[in-house]
Amino acid sequence: MTKYDTLLPRFLKYVKTNTRSDANSTSIPSTDRQIKFLEILKQEIELIGLSEVKINPNNYYLTAKIPSNIDKDVPTIGFISHVDTADFNSENVNPQVIENYDGKSVIKLDSEGKYTLDPQEFDTLEKYAGNTLITTDGTTLLGADDKAGVAEIMTFAENLINHPEIKHGDIKIAFGPDEEIGTGADHFDVDDFNTKYAYTVDGGALGGLEFETFNAASLKVEITGKNVHPGTAKGIMINSLQLGIDFQNQLPQKEVPELTSGKEGFFHLLSFEGTVDSSKMEYIIRDFTREGLESRKKLAQEIADKINERYPDAIKVILKDEYYNMFEVIQKDMNVVTLAENAMKELEIEIKEEPIRGGTDGSKISFLGIPTPNLFAGGENMHGRFEYVSLQTMESAVDVLIKMVEINAK
Repeated sequence: MTKYDTLLPRFLKYVKTNTRSDANSTSIPSTDRQIKFLEILKQEIELIGLSEVKINPNNYYLTAKIPSNIDKDVPTIGFISHVDTADFNSENVNPQVIENYDGKSVIKLDSEGKYTLDPQEFDTLEKYAGNTLITTDGTTLLGADDKAGVAEIMTFAENLINHPEIKHGDIKIAFGPDEEIGTGADHFDVDDFNTKYAYTVDGGALGGLEFETFNAASLKVEITGKNVHPGTAKGIMINSLQLGIDFQNQLPQKEVPELTSGKEGFFHLLSFEGTVDSSKMEYIIRDFTREGLESRKKLAQEIADKINERYPDAIKVILKDEYYNMFEVIQKDMNVVTLAENAMKELEIEIKEEPIRGGTDGSKISFLGIPTPNLFAGGENMHGRFEYVSLQTMESAVDVLIKMVEINAK
């Protein structure tokens, strides 16, 4: 017997639909399969009985409203999740349900046992003793990021409609595309959503409440060399690959993802390809302060300038800011955080407030005008074949959403 009968079936149905986004696409959204899934969600929302249900043709956000059932004005709050999944196989997702997991057994994902969830390797499993876990079959990701959030918001909305004794003000919900490729929230319509606060339901383990993110920029390095026969190359050849190595070696060698944690920033080389004649490098740059981000961008340009003193115009750097630390906005009105904290305290959920070593749609939406922290949705080991989620954590996420709107209505 589960607390919310429709939550698990809804989640299992959602993850079986491929909604992977595509970073190489220039369309909005990046894949048609996201549109098809949003249209299915729209029909489901209409059947539940929400109002103002629509898909915005400019940004393909699906939005709806749960009208207030109280006779006083309280702030309108919103809940947001994304429908796309990450850059990993998402075709033919076949979720497995492990009931009453004992917290210590090795879970076989595929029939041969090639891929397993072993508590010796994934120690987070130990805390889920007695829970129902949903895993992959080892061939795909699961898609709990963020189909768990979608299922939780849908179940939350359904419960408010079916239980009018739960008092609340106006509530908006939104489901959007292309979060995983970092472009969806660029087009979010804050004026149409029109809430005082919002929350992305897109976090990890139970109790997660996140309101601080990286500041982020992309760095592309385009290198022009000069290729001649190596036998007569002395004083003539300019090897673009070697210049790329020189550029990389002048960056702080310990400031990389695999050697940093907490609030330490980094340079992350994503790709390096080319020939003697020309090559290209792509990086992401991350730092928790705006000043730190600017310093890292400046360093990249200085290294390029130094190389260009010896080889004029050999290196071109292209820098582009991607998102900023949402705490710059949220710290101006911490009530948005306090509301979530109070809900978790009333539910006796241990609150885990840690900076996100990444970003969320909430980063961009906060700077667009709606302070938007991130709430836990339950996923573990996200973006790959070892992903799993606890049904009980998903139920707790629904509990928190309900408790938040109840507190907001008082």
